Amino acid sequence: MSARGLRVAAVQLQPQLGVVDANLAACAVFVAQAAADGAQLVVLPEFFTTGMAYLPSMRTGTVSFDGPVTHWLVEQAARHDIALGGSFLCRDDDGEARNAFVLADAGGVVGRHDKDLPTMWENAFYVGGSDDGVIELRDGLRVGVALCWELMRSQTARRLRGRVDLVLGGSAWWSIPAWRPTAVTRRWEAANRQTAAGAAPAFARLVGAPVIHASHCGEVRCPGLGLPVRYAGHYEGPTGVYAADGGALAERPAAAGSGVVISDVEAGAVEPADAVPDRFWLHRRGPLPTFAWNWQRVLGRRQYARSR
Repeated sequence: MSARGLRVAAVQLQPQLGVVDANLAACAVFVAQAAADGAQLVVLPEFFTTGMAYLPSMRTGTVSFDGPVTHWLVEQAARHDIALGGSFLCRDDDGEARNAFVLADAGGVVGRHDKDLPTMWENAFYVGGSDDGVIELRDGLRVGVALCWELMRSQTARRLRGRVDLVLGGSAWWSIPAWRPTAVTRRWEAANRQTAAGAAPAFARLVGAPVIHASHCGEVRCPGLGLPVRYAGHYEGPTGVYAADGGALAERPAAAGSGVVISDVEAGAVEPADAVPDRFWLHRRGPLPTFAWNWQRVLGRRQYARSR
């Protein structure tokens, strides 16, 4: 694949949890801003229509693939003559809900990637997919998609490594609350924040392609699935555009709130700078995320099966 210059943008959004129309309206403003600044490809966060929390509104915000959200993506892409992608809770014809990243351009839907494994309480709302996450745009540009903790797993790096010109990513990455003993949880949160900030640039070095990563920001309040206390935290950032060597071309910290980052990139596969390690997880998760990954997966799957 030969390198080519491209102006790209990633949106950082403080979502209204579960309120699809409000989130679409907010995203439309940022998409228009990015297009006005010359962006040719715009990436929206994971769950850009709802955010993600352990709330019933995640279910009511789940829409059919051929419904209003896909139509909105196509309409926005056509209006601004751009490629536009983001993931949302999608109900398919088989009755299953999935976390579907849909990429559209002026001609319609170009491709789709379903996140392979739900994270923690996400298991209560959808099931995983099995595609390889590679989408080819009509101009021949090949993009790979990696959503949130897909950026944390070696299997994702292996399926995209050397195969794509760009990686499109989006996250709804939660902080670790300041539960007691606070000295411990604050230390865990510092490590969690560092992992969230480093996942996308590290992934660029593993795959050998630039990464465009869109994130949510703002507070999250909800019950804690399988936990004796409520969750009170926030979404981690940053939103950024990273070169194939992991260098930050543009970043927006979560504390800056909603907005857009824009950068020119050299799209094209290069020799990856780092080797993919021979283990499941690319980065350490810490004690609480490790516990929640396993415990909430069991509880969430049972709840999903009942609600379905």
